[in-house]
Amino acid sequence: MDKGKKVEENTYSLMPEYRAKFRPGPVTQIIKEVLESKLANEKYSAEQSGAMSKMVADEIKEQLKELRMARYKIIVEVVLGEMKGQGVHKGCRSFWDPDTDSYASYKFVNDHIFCVATAFGVYHY
Repeated sequence: MDKGKKVEENTYSLMPEYRAKFRPGPVTQIIKEVLESKLANEKYSAEQSGAMSKMVADEIKEQLKELRMARYKIIVEVVLGEMKGQGVHKGCRSFWDPDTDSYASYKFVNDHIFCVATAFGVYHY
């Protein structure tokens, strides 16, 4: 082998570094801060609920990008509805790797609306 020739090793990784994994704790905190700041004084409007859901989801996604989770696909889902004392159940099903993929969720409620926001982090191999 030439002494002047630099040998580069494969950088392909099947797992994120421990410090770069999707962490539900910090993600939940970001979701909580966004929901409380954007929805604290809002009243429900059927006409505006779609746009409001999109605005909240986009804001959560933008703030999650600041965590710099390399090779993670971030998916944000927001469910917004009128608060009338009803019961609501929300669920999801996924096929993923529990060693790398995770999610975080937070529920916000005031006198007029309820909102459940969930962020999923799926690692790209």
